[in-house]
Amino acid sequence: MRLSLHYSPCPNDTFIFHALAAGLVRVPGVDFEVRLADVERLNEVAGTGGADICKVSVAAAAAVLGEYRILRAGGAMGRGVGPILVGVEGTGLEALHGKRVAIPGRRTTANLLFGLLCKARGIVPELVELVYDEVMPAVKAGDCAAGVVIHEGRFTFAQQGLARLLDLGAWWEEAYGLPIPLGCIVMRRSLGVELAGAVDEGIRASLRHARMHPEAGREYIRQHAQEMDEAVIRQHIGTFVTDHSLDIGHEGEAAILALLTEAQGGKKAPEDVFLPEQGAGA
Repeated sequence: MRLSLHYSPCPNDTFIFHALAAGLVRVPGVDFEVRLADVERLNEVAGTGGADICKVSVAAAAAVLGEYRILRAGGAMGRGVGPILVGVEGTGLEALHGKRVAIPGRRTTANLLFGLLCKARGIVPELVELVYDEVMPAVKAGDCAAGVVIHEGRFTFAQQGLARLLDLGAWWEEAYGLPIPLGCIVMRRSLGVELAGAVDEGIRASLRHARMHPEAGREYIRQHAQEMDEAVIRQHIGTFVTDHSLDIGHEGEAAILALLTEAQGGKKAPEDVFLPEQGAGA
């Protein structure tokens, strides 16, 4: 069976999926057609049912739960890993009311968090949707008063002369007492629970292989990391690949359900949103 597998070119994803993509670990009876794309493009693909297995923003998963189920492995979740609102040093949040603020896609978890913050503070900015790596240049050029940065932007905004106005992940953690669920892997429900379990274990095995053989995927990761500095790549992987990437766990389930509820305006997610536990462990 051939299944389409979509994930981003970011180092955390290429680190996790390299062994699976390269055939170093296998899912019995399955071949993968791998496609890489920006996170918001991945959200769009899943939104149209165009992937068998896809990395999506947890916020975007809310719209596809009828067709997809959330797998337990391969996601990005943790504490101290959330998106950051950046701008010129000294810019107050209230000053953003009515101003242009760059976001890395309307379906992203980052945008959902920023929206929740704005609602709590009574701020109504003008959102400017950009590809994630265009956010900081837009703020630096003065085209936007602030921007929500994700991925490596978390580590490099100071090099662009920008200041952290608010850590949106820390704001979520304080408000909800849960880790921030950024991205997850979804798989088409029609493929069945048994196959989903085998794919989930394959992703877990791929991550374990990457941790045991970090040199094996180095070129693959660098190939897709564009101009990213080696130290930033290591920091990126160390930040976004956590124990929750092996298995979301019960706390991770609670975090995802809380975010999905916010994404759906208070409506609770279906009870069968997650692949059932199958004795997975770290």
